[in-house]
Amino acid sequence: MSQNGTSPVENRPDASTMGYEQARDELVEIVGVLESGKAPLEATLQLWERGEALATRCRTILDQAQSRLEQADASDQPHDDASGSSEQADGALR
Repeated sequence: MSQNGTSPVENRPDASTMGYEQARDELVEIVGVLESGKAPLEATLQLWERGEALATRCRTILDQAQSRLEQADASDQPHDDASGSSEQADGALR
């Protein structure tokens, strides 16, 4: 809790339900507060924990996006290779 009796992360949405941009923006805000060094110790610890949860959420979303891109690329590869091979085969047959 902070000195005024409220937690600096109170009433914030669960990090695991946040979108990438929302989580990133809050993380940037928290980093700014932590870098200022002006937060009391307990608030600093709570902000650090919240920042870790937000960073994990951002990494998860980015990993999922990368996986989707790799899957899309992999599904395009055989099609492109087959097209290239068939064009070469067609060219050789003509």
